[in-house]
This record gives sequence, C-alpha cells and structure tokens, in this order.
Amino acid sequence: MPKIILTDVVKRWKNFYGTDHVSLEIPDQAFVTLLGPSGCGKTTILRMIAGLETPTSGKIQIGDRVVFDSDAGINVPPNKRDVGFLFQNYALWPNMTVEQNITFGLKNVKETLPLHAYDHMTRSELISILQDVDKVISLYHDVLGKNTKIDVKALTLRYIDEYAISKMTAKELIQLDLPHAADPKALAAEKIQKCRLQMTEIEARYAEKGISINSDHQLVDSYGNIIQKERKLEPEEIEKRLHSSARIVKVEEFLKRYPAELSGGQQQRVAIARTLAPGPKVLFMDEPLSNLDAKLRLEMRSELQRLHLETGATFVYVTHDQLEAMTLASHICLLNNGVLQQYDAPLTVYDSPKSLFVADFVGNPSISFIEAKGKQNADGTLSLTLFQNRHLLFRPNQPFSLEKEREERAKEEEKKAELQKERESQKGYVEKGNKDTFFNYRIPMVSGTKERKDEKEVDGDDFVLGVRPEALGLSEKGKGMEATVYSVMPSGMETTMRLAIDGYLLTSVVFGKMRFKINETIHVDFASDNILLFDKKSEQCIAHGSLVLEK
Repeated sequence: MPKIILTDVVKRWKNFYGTDHVSLEIPDQAFVTLLGPSGCGKTTILRMIAGLETPTSGKIQIGDRVVFDSDAGINVPPNKRDVGFLFQNYALWPNMTVEQNITFGLKNVKETLPLHAYDHMTRSELISILQDVDKVISLYHDVLGKNTKIDVKALTLRYIDEYAISKMTAKELIQLDLPHAADPKALAAEKIQKCRLQMTEIEARYAEKGISINSDHQLVDSYGNIIQKERKLEPEEIEKRLHSSARIVKVEEFLKRYPAELSGGQQQRVAIARTLAPGPKVLFMDEPLSNLDAKLRLEMRSELQRLHLETGATFVYVTHDQLEAMTLASHICLLNNGVLQQYDAPLTVYDSPKSLFVADFVGNPSISFIEAKGKQNADGTLSLTLFQNRHLLFRPNQPFSLEKEREERAKEEEKKAELQKERESQKGYVEKGNKDTFFNYRIPMVSGTKERKDEKEVDGDDFVLGVRPEALGLSEKGKGMEATVYSVMPSGMETTMRLAIDGYLLTSVVFGKMRFKINETIHVDFASDNILLFDKKSEQCIAHGSLVLEK
C-alpha cells in the first residue's frame, strides 16, 4: 500500500482559498482523519487526492506515482488512481440487490491485469481443502442443523466464506458428497490425485506455448514476466471479490436483499463492501457515519478500526467530529481556513496542541482558557495574575527562556513574511480573500461571554492558560481555591461540572459517582502538570507545567 504526499497544494476559487499551500505526508497503512470546522478544506483535500477536484497548483503523489503536478502538467483521472471513495450518502441502487450493488462497478472494470489459469487455480484450491476432510464434513453439518435436507445455497455460501473460493469450486466440492461417502478420506484422496493430474495436463498445455504458471496461478512468459492484458474481470474474479468484501464487513447473509430491506448500518456496510471490492490501494471516506444514530456510529467506528487492520489499506477519513477523529485515527490532520494547523497522533494533539485554535477544537468537554498577565522569574517560573487579581505560580516542566522563545517566534514570522513576499512576486499570484485572522476564543462568565475580539492590543506580558477538564480537581476544604458549582451533568462513571471562580466559568470532570448540588461551595486546585501556557500575541503554546497558588 502506498504513502500519499501533498506538496504545496493550493486550491482556490477566484480569491477564496480552499486550501492554502498545504504540504502533508500520509504514511503507508495509516488511518488519517482530516479534521476541522465546516469550510476548512477537509473534503477539498480528499477530493483533490482522489482526482475529483483539480488543484490550482502543487503536487500530489500516491506511492511512487505522481498523480498531479501543476508544473509538469500531470493530472491522472480518478479511475486511474486506484483509490476507493465512500461518500456521506450511501448512493446504493434501490432496484439492485446487495450483490448487484457490490459487483456493478466490477463488471465495468477494464484495465491492464495479469492473466490467470483459473482451471489450474480451482484444482489447487480443491487439493488444499480436501487435505482436511473432517472440516469439510463439519461445515456440512453446521449448515444442516436439525433439518434432514441440506440447503445447497446455504452450504455453497458457507464453503465460499470459509475457504474464499468461487461458486463453481464450492459446487464441485458439494457434488463430491463427502458426508455420505462410505470412506470419505479415500474419496478425497482419489479426487486429490485426479486434480494433480489435471494440473499437470494444464501446465503441459501452456508449456507448449512457452508459458509457465507461477504460485499465484498467473501466466508467465519465457522471460519470467507476468503476462498482462487490458481486459475485463473474469466471472471468477468478480465472485471472489464480492464474497471477500462482503465477508470483511459481514453482509454475506444480505446478498439477495434490496437496500430498502436493510437498516442504516447495514446499508453503510454494503457501501463499504462496494468500495472495497475493486481492491483500492487507498480508501477515502467523507463523513460516512454522519447519517447514523449515536449508538450505531459507535459500533461502526469499531468496525472501521477492524476493517483498517484487516485490509492493511491507507485510510483517509474526513470528519468534523473530533471524538471520531480521536478514536479512529493514527494521525490527525487539523485544518482551519484552508491552513494546516497541526498534524500529529491523536493524543499528541490533545496533550500538546500547538495553538489556541487546536487546543480549543480538540477535546470533549472543551478546554478552559484563562487570561493572565505575568513575568518570568530568575528561576524560570512565571508569576501570573489571573481571575480577579489572584496570584499563581506557573512551574514549567522543562526549562525555557521567555526571551529566547520570543526571539525564535520573531525569526519564524520573518521567514513567513519572506515566503509570502516570494509568493506575491510569482506570476499569477492572487491575494487571499478569506484572510487568516486571530483566533477569537470565548471565555464563559457567570454574567455572559467574554470574547477576544472585544479586547485591546496585547503586549508581551499577556498569556492564556489552557486547563483541560481533568486538570481541575477537588481539594480538601480550606485548601486550593473556593468555587461555586454552577451546573452539574452526571453521566454514570463521571460527572462534568461548570465551576464559578471569581465570576469565570471553568469546566471540570470528576471521575466516580459523586453527588454535587448547584450553588454548593467546594474547593479546587490545578491537579496536573500539563497546564498549557500560550503566548497571547502569537497564539502558540510555549510551555507545559503546573500551576499553584502563590503564598
């Protein structure tokens, strides 16, 4: 399976930038979620990789193959990119059975494919199956159950699913009627011998033409090259792909049903099977679970995880649901206004967000932001003033110099300015209409909401603290800070609370079955060494540490 590389990809409509110079590498066999608010560019990136949208500029590579390059004039059509696309709408044909829906696209495939000796393959499959006669008979009795007469269709499907063979091979196995043979093992040995002779005859026939058969039953020329031809899929290939994809998503029993006879979750499974059937190297999914109810979404998330493991494919998944992104992905690609904000493993994005936007977008319940003013002390700690003139000490986990940090930020801003100047000098440059502005975080208050856009210009002493709900814990009476319970939301194993401190509302999660009353006074402290310190001007995270009341 291939990795996917995007290099400086831009997509704009006039002066609106859907993606703004996005560079990204998706590793082989990764499960990457493109996450962000509506209109941030998630689906646009997905469609550009799949070839359904043409980038304005940049380069896209799938594996070793460049599928788009604006400079070289390369733009490989979608049907030649070997990718599968699962849309938000299942788009199943209502007048076709599940089987017909899955195989519809396969029947229209015409591309350069290896040639197989299918008669040789079926003989080999029978030899392998008949090595274990007891299993063949056991599967027969599993289908027979309490009935006296075998259901041939059910037994055919059972053999197909168990051995991943074609319908013709399964029927030949049934015709042997091993369960009713006087000596099943002797009959199986006789059939094995016959199959071996047939394989030898098939090999001899091809040898006369200078062709051999490899271990995958593919035809090989006298130079050792696999013989390929532009052709349609053989019926045996279509059948195998049908049952293989249906088995992976567990819809084998529904093959003869119509979409209207299936539940929403079952229809989604059929849509996934249809996408898997052509054997794509990469599977794209655009919010495929958004039409399902909460319980079914949870079940389908676990199914998608299993599917990713079983197929070994590279998954690229679009969602605006950060819980979906956290639970499914090996990597999260967080976007805002067409700009890549952070690309990391889910827990890294949660624990170490690079900016205020990332910290605010990822996490449920949301992070609490606290504005603060302060100075760095000689020992590296920061004396901060927050809330209504409360004084707290921030102890960073790693030594850092605020002065050096700001120097580095200034250098980064210079580099960005130089890069932007270079872009502006290029022919065809169009100024971005949807400008990138500061992140307007909102701080809930008892008296309303405080917004950053209402503030005056910030200076070097302005910071923002990010406190995750689990970092605000209970303390003994008389210790920590006094807080008033503003709201209580118990959910069984945990309770989410809004706490009022000096008129500011902070979110806390307390684990365990504890009872609290609204307007009750409790004591809390910052029980974590992962309090996030953001520079308010740059909006970047500059340190992780602990926060304690100054004595």
